[in-house]
Amino acid sequence: MVENRPFLAVLTHLVLLAGVVIVAFPVYIALVAATHGPTALTSGAMPLLPGGELFANVMQVLTENRRGVAPFWLMAWNSLWMAVIITLGKIAISIISAFAIVYFRFPGRVLAFWLIFITLMLPVEVRIIPTFKVVADLGLLNSYAGLTIPLIASATATFLFRQFFMTIPDELMEAARVDGAGPLKFFRDILLPLSRTNIAALCVILFIYGWMQYLWPLLVTIDPNYYTLMMGVKRMAAVSDADPQWNIIMAAVLLAMLPPILIVVFMQRLFVKGLVETEK
Repeated sequence: MVENRPFLAVLTHLVLLAGVVIVAFPVYIALVAATHGPTALTSGAMPLLPGGELFANVMQVLTENRRGVAPFWLMAWNSLWMAVIITLGKIAISIISAFAIVYFRFPGRVLAFWLIFITLMLPVEVRIIPTFKVVADLGLLNSYAGLTIPLIASATATFLFRQFFMTIPDELMEAARVDGAGPLKFFRDILLPLSRTNIAALCVILFIYGWMQYLWPLLVTIDPNYYTLMMGVKRMAAVSDADPQWNIIMAAVLLAMLPPILIVVFMQRLFVKGLVETEK
């Protein structure tokens, strides 16, 4: 039985409110900066109320070509391509790997899983030099393949799918076998529908992971035609012969935030359900 303590309820709501303010305040500052002209942000006093230049700043981001930076729409396409391919590739490889580990009996099955699991201790930053060497030797620099293929494998998704598959009763597999369903039919008609919410949750997480990539694209691309939005925003701020146009930069930041926000909004129900649901 949960005790009704008004003081604790007020305290928890205050902590939640403080957390929301801490997280949302930088986003609000970016929004305010994107609504003002360049002089308002270089005067020494940051305005805290929105202005009326948001549309003009957004149109300037979308239409103006800057030296050393690709057009905004091209960088957005590169980021979208990278995010979608990484998401689809990670989920496809991970769910098939987990299916093989759980439902097939072959020598080294447990060892294969633990070798995959151990890679969680080696983030991209640790193995980035040998990965870059392999990509360079294969001639994949300045290419969409070089941007996406090295980031496709995912030990985290494999582990999550494996844990979910292990909760499915063996009787379900036996019933499918009695009905004449082979492994691929069992995977397609039973496991995939049951994994729908898990796939949706991973889609949100992995899309944002791919969309926000900065270090790896920075290493494998020197051609502006393959720049991503994260690289473009950084290069817009790193100017040496003039002051950064923070109003334009913040407008670009807001535009770069829209796809992840839309993904979370439209997939929120499945996302939450995939994270908290324990019974299928």
